[in-house]
Formats: sequence, structure tokens, C-alpha cells
Amino acid sequence: MEAAFMDSGTTVDKGENARLSSFIGAIAIADLVKTTLGPKGMDKILQRVGEHDQSVSVTNDGATILKSVNLDNAAAKVLVDIARVQDDEVGDGTTS
Repeated sequence: MEAAFMDSGTTVDKGENARLSSFIGAIAIADLVKTTLGPKGMDKILQRVGEHDQSVSVTNDGATILKSVNLDNAAAKVLVDIARVQDDEVGDGTTS
């Protein structure tokens, strides 16, 4: 039944593999932004990878960093969506 909703080449993880995949995705997102946090947070250099757009930007905003990263891990996508919604609703809180 689940094959009716998936594209060809799609794989399904179940049980321990699904749990481990979610854990790895969450750890990867945390590692990506944790160095930007706090009073000694470091900036990240982001370079677009496009045929006509090779622009470079420097930021230490975690939401901006997460918006610019392409992901294929479901748990990581959920964390990025949560960060995006929080940034849209209340901002980052650095000026309040």
C-alpha cells in the first residue's frame, strides 16, 4: 500500500534504522548552528551553488543558515521548519 505514494527509487526505513537516521539528522543540524550561539558565536560564510549565482554572505543567524541548506533527512527538515516558523512568528530575540 505504501508503494502507491512513493516515487521510484524511494526507500523506507523502519525500526532501528529510522530512529538512527532521525538521530543523525538532528545531530547534524545541531552541529551546523551550535558554533553561532552565545556571546562568542562565530559567523558562517555561505556561498550559493548555482550556475549564475555565486554570491557569498556572512551571517551568524541560525535561521538564515538553516534556510540556505538543502536537506533530505526528514527529522532535519522538521527542525528547520520549526526554526523557520519561530523566526517568522517572534524573530530571533536579540533585540527584545
